[in-house]
Amino acid sequence: MANQKNAKKQKNQSKGKSSNNQLALPKMEEKFSEWFNEVIFQADIIDYRYNLKGCGVWLGYGFKVRKNTFQVIRDLLDSTPVPHDEMLFPMLIPEPQFMKEAETVKGFEEEVYWVKDGGTTPLDVKLALRPTSETAMYPMAAKWIRSHQDLPLKTYQVANMFRYEGKNTRPLIRVREITTFKEAHTYHKNAETCEEQIREAMESYSRFFDTLGVPYIKTQRPKWDTFPGANYTIAYDCIFPQKHRALQIGTVHNLGTTFAKTFDIKYEDKEGNQQYVHQTCYGISERAIAALIASHGDDKGLKLPPMIAPIQAVIVPILFKNKEEAVLKASEEFFQKVRKAGLRVHFDKRDMSSGKKYFHWELRGVPIRIEIGPRDIEKGNVCLVRRDTREKIFIAQTEAITKINELLDLIQQEMWDSAKKLHASWITRTNDLDEALDFIESNQGIAEVPFCGSEECAAEIEQRVDGLKFLGIPDEYLPALHKEVKEESDIYCIHCSKPVKQYWRIGRPY
Repeated sequence: MANQKNAKKQKNQSKGKSSNNQLALPKMEEKFSEWFNEVIFQADIIDYRYNLKGCGVWLGYGFKVRKNTFQVIRDLLDSTPVPHDEMLFPMLIPEPQFMKEAETVKGFEEEVYWVKDGGTTPLDVKLALRPTSETAMYPMAAKWIRSHQDLPLKTYQVANMFRYEGKNTRPLIRVREITTFKEAHTYHKNAETCEEQIREAMESYSRFFDTLGVPYIKTQRPKWDTFPGANYTIAYDCIFPQKHRALQIGTVHNLGTTFAKTFDIKYEDKEGNQQYVHQTCYGISERAIAALIASHGDDKGLKLPPMIAPIQAVIVPILFKNKEEAVLKASEEFFQKVRKAGLRVHFDKRDMSSGKKYFHWELRGVPIRIEIGPRDIEKGNVCLVRRDTREKIFIAQTEAITKINELLDLIQQEMWDSAKKLHASWITRTNDLDEALDFIESNQGIAEVPFCGSEECAAEIEQRVDGLKFLGIPDEYLPALHKEVKEESDIYCIHCSKPVKQYWRIGRPY
């Protein structure tokens, strides 16, 4: 129903788009879900009017945002001390191969799409459209790995995933076709090198989200909410505006030898003995784009960090009667100068008012607008307008390239600092359960509370607030990430009152 309503809204909005009219967006802090659905359509990110629930079309501008975003993680994985190799595995997985890993099947059994016919001929073996790729990748790894010299093997792919989502779908957040899923899978000699890989993966992911300017928290999921077959799961979550729910935007899993034993992935060690490999896997989906949009938008539309923005600066000529030719000529010359400097710049020559152009590019989050009018030409200046603060800055054309580059760096950093500060205000730490639950129930954010780690205690607390979940243990307490793990003193479980040494995060997830 939610998807149908959104499709109807987008159908109505398309009338306004055809005449270059921007429709008013809902207030972001008051109606975030409506704002989000409308801004991704009006800003040409995704069109969800495709005739299949939970599926949409990446539009030209959005595809460039997607491309720039995932190029960051590609660059990070390609440049690790032992580089990851990008590969591409088949989308179809034969049923016997998919069913071989019982724990994985159990975790995804309600979400699998099955291909049962080839044309008009029933297939002898059903084929699963991959909901996740372990069962597609690991039989191949077993063929490639023979000796300790083959390790570590580090691979990744960026591919589509298909999951039958029975609940209400939400653009970029809860979909049936995940059109952009980056999953890395690595293979190691022992538990120690496997743990080292977990730390490297976390470093890559942190740098990825830092580049996007997306604030996050790192949390080890409870045992009962760990990826099927994994020893443990560490997740990245981003808290969204208005209702301040947590969205999982990345995961890192230590798989130990679970899948190696299932798929017989062994290597011969230096002594000639056969050993099972130890494995990790870690994934990021298009939810990263959802977090990017949510972390920086405002009532005018998107605000894109310069490193990700398809257009870093747009030139808008300010035209006056009888002076059009001079302004257009000066704007074209300046455009060529900026483009040759390597910046992603666009010259807006459309026959429409300057005001409509402003609205158009503000909606799409272009970091800098460059205005050039007759007075600017006379003074040898250009006017720079920041999308994030809307500040106007007049600079000499002779200094323009240096100043624009400096301003882009400043915008990138200040957007990141602002998002982190706001995000931190949505997290509270308290030893009082009622205070924590009031904070969450009133949509203020998530809470950190002393907790014993018992699933029974967690279940009883979760019943007190609709949608409440135990997100897990903050990263400051995780031995996988820190040589010296922090331990608290004089704190007690908020439910059973046992003495404990760490806080846990609780909140409402998407």
